[in-house]
Amino acid sequence: MDKEQRFVALIEEYQRVIYKVCSVYAPDRSRIDDYFQEVVLALWRGFDAFRGESKTATWVYRVALYTCISFVRRRMRRPQSVRLTVDIKDEEPSETRERIDELYRVIGRLGRLDKALILLWLEERSYDEIAEITGLKANNVAVRLSRIREKLRKMYNR
Repeated sequence: MDKEQRFVALIEEYQRVIYKVCSVYAPDRSRIDDYFQEVVLALWRGFDAFRGESKTATWVYRVALYTCISFVRRRMRRPQSVRLTVDIKDEEPSETRERIDELYRVIGRLGRLDKALILLWLEERSYDEIAEITGLKANNVAVRLSRIREKLRKMYNR
Protein backbone atom coordinates (compact mmCIF):
# COMPACT_ATOMS: atom_id res chain seq x y z
CA MET A 1 0.00 0.00 0.00
CA ASP A 2 1.49 3.35 -0.99
CA LYS A 3 1.56 6.50 1.13
CA GLU A 4 -1.60 8.03 -0.34
CA GLN A 5 -3.62 4.85 0.17
CA ARG A 6 -2.43 4.59 3.79
CA PHE A 7 -3.39 8.21 4.36
CA VAL A 8 -6.84 7.80 2.82
CA ALA A 9 -7.38 4.71 5.01
CA LEU A 10 -6.35 6.74 8.07
CA ILE A 11 -8.81 9.52 7.24
CA GLU A 12 -11.60 7.02 6.61
CA GLU A 13 -10.92 5.31 9.94
CA TYR A 14 -10.85 8.55 11.96
CA GLN A 15 -13.34 10.65 9.97
CA ARG A 16 -15.99 10.60 12.73
CA VAL A 17 -13.42 11.58 15.35
CA ILE A 18 -12.19 14.48 13.24
CA TYR A 19 -15.74 15.67 12.58
CA LYS A 20 -16.58 15.51 16.28
CA VAL A 21 -13.59 17.64 17.17
CA CYS A 22 -14.41 20.09 14.39
CA SER A 23 -18.07 20.28 15.42
CA VAL A 24 -17.08 21.42 18.90
CA TYR A 25 -15.00 24.32 17.58
CA ALA A 26 -16.97 25.41 14.50
CA PRO A 27 -20.15 27.47 14.85
CA ASP A 28 -21.92 26.15 11.72
CA ARG A 29 -21.82 23.44 9.07
CA SER A 30 -19.83 25.43 6.53
CA ARG A 31 -17.13 26.11 9.10
CA ILE A 32 -17.07 22.45 10.19
CA ASP A 33 -16.09 21.55 6.65
CA ASP A 34 -13.40 24.25 6.65
CA TYR A 35 -12.03 22.96 9.95
CA PHE A 36 -12.16 19.38 8.68
CA GLN A 37 -10.14 20.33 5.61
CA GLU A 38 -7.59 22.13 7.77
CA VAL A 39 -7.23 19.06 9.99
CA VAL A 40 -6.81 16.74 7.01
CA LEU A 41 -4.19 19.08 5.58
CA ALA A 42 -2.34 19.17 8.91
CA LEU A 43 -2.48 15.38 9.14
CA TRP A 44 -1.11 15.08 5.61
CA ARG A 45 1.73 17.48 6.40
CA GLY A 46 2.64 15.48 9.49
CA PHE A 47 1.98 12.03 8.06
CA ASP A 48 5.61 11.29 7.14
CA ALA A 49 6.86 12.60 10.49
CA PHE A 50 4.51 10.40 12.56
CA ARG A 51 6.80 7.73 13.97
CA GLY A 52 4.22 5.73 15.85
CA GLU A 53 5.61 6.62 19.29
CA SER A 54 2.04 7.24 20.42
CA LYS A 55 -1.18 5.58 19.36
CA THR A 56 -2.49 6.68 15.98
CA ALA A 57 -5.74 7.81 17.63
CA THR A 58 -3.77 9.99 20.05
CA TRP A 59 -1.86 11.60 17.20
CA VAL A 60 -5.05 12.23 15.19
CA TYR A 61 -6.81 13.77 18.22
CA ARG A 62 -3.83 15.97 19.02
CA VAL A 63 -3.51 17.24 15.45
CA ALA A 64 -7.28 17.80 15.19
CA LEU A 65 -7.49 19.66 18.51
CA TYR A 66 -4.48 21.88 17.91
CA THR A 67 -5.51 22.60 14.32
CA CYS A 68 -9.04 23.59 15.34
CA ILE A 69 -7.76 25.75 18.18
CA SER A 70 -5.34 27.46 15.80
CA PHE A 71 -8.10 27.92 13.23
CA VAL A 72 -10.30 29.57 15.86
CA ARG A 73 -7.46 31.87 16.87
CA ARG A 74 -6.79 32.83 13.25
CA ARG A 75 -10.42 33.69 12.71
CA MET A 76 -10.39 35.64 16.01
CA ARG A 77 -13.85 34.37 16.81
CA ARG A 78 -15.22 32.05 19.49
CA PRO A 79 -18.31 30.03 18.65
CA GLN A 80 -21.38 30.82 20.73
CA SER A 81 -23.15 27.57 19.93
CA VAL A 82 -22.34 24.34 18.17
CA ARG A 83 -24.60 21.90 16.37
CA LEU A 84 -23.72 18.24 16.28
CA THR A 85 -23.77 17.26 12.63
CA VAL A 86 -21.87 13.97 12.61
CA ASP A 87 -23.68 10.88 11.39
CA ILE A 88 -26.59 10.69 13.79
CA LYS A 89 -28.52 7.59 12.74
CA ASP A 90 -32.01 8.14 11.42
CA GLU A 91 -33.46 5.58 13.78
CA GLU A 92 -32.58 7.69 16.84
CA PRO A 93 -35.61 9.44 18.32
CA SER A 94 -35.79 13.17 17.71
CA GLU A 95 -35.74 13.73 21.47
CA THR A 96 -32.30 12.09 21.67
CA ARG A 97 -31.08 14.25 18.81
CA GLU A 98 -32.33 17.38 20.54
CA ARG A 99 -30.57 16.40 23.77
CA ILE A 100 -27.32 15.74 21.90
CA ASP A 101 -27.63 19.07 20.07
CA GLU A 102 -28.24 20.87 23.37
CA LEU A 103 -25.26 19.16 25.00
CA TYR A 104 -22.99 20.27 22.16
CA ARG A 105 -24.36 23.82 22.32
CA VAL A 106 -23.51 23.94 26.01
CA ILE A 107 -20.06 22.44 25.38
CA GLY A 108 -19.56 25.08 22.68
CA ARG A 109 -19.72 27.77 25.38
CA LEU A 110 -16.73 26.33 27.25
CA GLY A 111 -13.17 27.55 26.84
CA ARG A 112 -10.93 25.91 24.25
CA LEU A 113 -9.06 23.56 26.58
CA ASP A 114 -12.22 22.64 28.49
CA LYS A 115 -13.93 21.75 25.19
CA ALA A 116 -11.01 19.54 24.23
CA LEU A 117 -10.97 17.79 27.59
CA ILE A 118 -14.70 17.08 27.73
CA LEU A 119 -14.76 15.93 24.12
CA LEU A 120 -12.01 13.41 24.81
CA TRP A 121 -13.76 12.29 27.98
CA LEU A 122 -17.03 11.81 26.07
CA GLU A 123 -15.08 9.67 23.62
CA GLU A 124 -14.21 7.50 26.64
CA ARG A 125 -10.50 8.21 26.51
CA SER A 126 -8.59 7.43 29.67
CA TYR A 127 -7.09 10.21 31.77
CA ASP A 128 -3.65 9.04 30.65
CA GLU A 129 -4.63 9.26 26.97
CA ILE A 130 -6.18 12.69 27.50
CA ALA A 131 -3.02 13.81 29.28
CA GLU A 132 -0.87 12.56 26.42
CA ILE A 133 -3.01 14.33 23.82
CA THR A 134 -3.27 17.65 25.66
CA GLY A 135 0.12 17.76 27.33
CA LEU A 136 -1.38 17.94 30.83
CA LYS A 137 -0.67 15.59 33.72
CA ALA A 138 -3.24 12.83 34.30
CA ASN A 139 -4.12 14.08 37.80
CA ASN A 140 -4.64 17.59 36.41
CA VAL A 141 -6.94 16.11 33.75
CA ALA A 142 -9.01 14.40 36.45
CA VAL A 143 -9.40 17.59 38.47
CA ARG A 144 -10.21 19.73 35.44
CA LEU A 145 -12.77 17.23 34.13
CA SER A 146 -14.50 17.16 37.49
CA ARG A 147 -14.78 20.95 37.42
CA ILE A 148 -15.89 20.96 33.78
CA ARG A 149 -18.63 18.40 34.44
CA GLU A 150 -19.90 20.51 37.34
CA LYS A 151 -19.82 23.63 35.16
CA LEU A 152 -21.74 21.81 32.42
CA ARG A 153 -24.38 20.66 34.92
CA LYS A 154 -24.94 24.25 36.00
CA MET A 155 -24.99 25.56 32.41
CA TYR A 156 -27.28 22.78 31.19
CA ASN A 157 -29.82 23.24 33.98
CA ARG A 158 -30.32 26.96 33.42
